[in-house]
Amino acid sequence: MSGLLYLIPVAIGLGAIGLAAFLWSLKSAQFEDLDGAANRILFDDDAPERRNATSDPPEKTQSPPGGPHEPG
Repeated sequence: MSGLLYLIPVAIGLGAIGLAAFLWSLKSAQFEDLDGAANRILFDDDAPERRNATSDPPEKTQSPPGGPHEPG
C-alpha cells in the first residue's frame, strides 16, 4: 500500500512531462506538414553525376545474346 504513495506521483509527473512535450510539439509546428514527410522518402536526395558535354562519350558495351537490344 505504501508503494502507491510513490507510484501515483511518479505516474502523474510522467503524464505531465508527456503532456508538456505534446504541447511543445504543437507550438513548434511539428505537425504542420504531414504529407511532406510521407512523400520525402520517395525522392532521392543524391542527384546522379551528369557528364559534361566536352567529356568523352561513354564507351559502348555489347549486350549478351538475347538481351533487350537484340531484335527478336
